[in-house]
Amino acid sequence: MRRVVVAPDKFKGSLSAAEVAAHLAAGLRTEGSDVECVPVADGGDGTVAAMVTSGYQAQWTRVTGPLGALVDAMWASSSSGAAVAVVELAQASGLVLSPRPLDALRASSRGTGELLRAARDSGARHVVLGVGGSACTDGGAGMLQALGVRLLDANGRDLPPGGAALRDLASIDAAEVPDAWRDIEVTVACDVDNPLLGPNGAAAVYGPQKGASPSDVAVLEAGLARFAEVVRRDLGVDVADSPGAGAAGGVAYGVLAFLDARLRSGIELVLSLVDFDKRLVGADLVITGEGRLDTQTMRGKAPAGVAAAATRAGVPTIAVSGVCELTSAQLVEAGFTAAYQLSDLEPDLQRSIRDAGPLLERIATHIAADLLAAPAHNPTAPRSS
Repeated sequence: MRRVVVAPDKFKGSLSAAEVAAHLAAGLRTEGSDVECVPVADGGDGTVAAMVTSGYQAQWTRVTGPLGALVDAMWASSSSGAAVAVVELAQASGLVLSPRPLDALRASSRGTGELLRAARDSGARHVVLGVGGSACTDGGAGMLQALGVRLLDANGRDLPPGGAALRDLASIDAAEVPDAWRDIEVTVACDVDNPLLGPNGAAAVYGPQKGASPSDVAVLEAGLARFAEVVRRDLGVDVADSPGAGAAGGVAYGVLAFLDARLRSGIELVLSLVDFDKRLVGADLVITGEGRLDTQTMRGKAPAGVAAAATRAGVPTIAVSGVCELTSAQLVEAGFTAAYQLSDLEPDLQRSIRDAGPLLERIATHIAADLLAAPAHNPTAPRSS
């Protein structure tokens, strides 16, 4: 019996990572395979769900959504003595939580700070913050206010929510924060290298995705620039140009500047937290994937991270996707032995999205027939189903 580790990311707009893994496993088991499911994520939305499926415990906290409405947000805690907590920005301050029309100027990261505080108060000694899917462009200001930082205008009043309000920032009082977080390690799961400011910064690149018009982008840029200026003056911290500081509307900047966090590749961090290398021991095959395989996949997305880990362990990796835009040469470069796509079974995109579960099960039976009958650890040339 062949042992297969199934470690996909979500198929966005169709199935969660856990659902993708379950359907692939169902198809493989009909062919007699021994399957272990390890759903993964790259730090964005779906990260907490993947951690819970992999053995972490689900926790729930009611927090402030991006425009002030209360939302119930899930985070994850380890059951080991390491006391690791995994917090996902999208659960509290995500674009999916914002009512339409979007309000890029007022959207706040306050709920993310409330999640961080809940994780800290639970006794966590290592807090992982997955960023991605953010509705806000406030530099993490709302998050920091929830943690006790006071952002004050010229009259000594606390700033209201949102990135636009940062233009009125006059001073910062962060006296309460260092003691509360001194012995807690904070890691940001981040896969972008944008700085906080400028043409490649948080407002210019990601603001339009959050509903910001060109004039709104200019307002948000001015707010973030003022924030960085006052942080530099009052705290003596200058990390605005750090690669990744612009992630999640600058939330990454906030945790770098105030919580002495470090940034790490999202998928590498997730694989470490679920002990993926140990799960590869004795495996004959790894199957990973996401909704669309394209050149972005090769730039540190979850499937490429899984393939890299499997390659180091000498285990061949197959990629499964709804659509594959990579050439055979690119598949080889990314570490994939073969690639299968749902579009070969169902060319109609909407039907493929709707029926992704049954299609994945059919793909899994094809994989079993094509490759699991071959000698163990004997990769074939990359191909499409």
